[in-house]
Amino acid sequence: MNRDEKFMKEALEEAKKAALRNEVPIGAVIVYNDDIIARGSNIREESETTLSHAELVAIEQANKVVGSWRLEGCTLYVTLEPCVMCAGAIVQSRIKRVVYGAIDPKGGCAGTLMNLLNESRFNHQVEVTSGVLEENCRVLLQNFFKQLRKKKTSY
Repeated sequence: MNRDEKFMKEALEEAKKAALRNEVPIGAVIVYNDDIIARGSNIREESETTLSHAELVAIEQANKVVGSWRLEGCTLYVTLEPCVMCAGAIVQSRIKRVVYGAIDPKGGCAGTLMNLLNESRFNHQVEVTSGVLEENCRVLLQNFFKQLRKKKTSY
């Protein structure tokens, strides 16, 4: 198992925690010098706030650990391609690299619909690696939504 797969497995564990709380199973970890310094999972339903995406939860935690809004030298691992809001926060936090699992055909802003992370007009660009443990990430999401649809049609 390579380094990216190792840390993506950690992000998948965070996504599974979200699923257990009936949240969309998206998980993230932030790594600095081969150490996980922050973890996050989707908590939008629980918190009832738009901003509670896994990436933003992890970024906020990493800011506290580092003691700065700048996360230079950090890598963010996330199970689903970042949306426009998260991509903006990633650029603003100066994260060096993003590694994601599954593409998001309806909202992905790290290469699918657009690539805000590599937008040359911004003052910071982010290295992007996609498709790491893609099937595991995709299947977790698909199964969650299948179960959700079953629950909605069973009553």
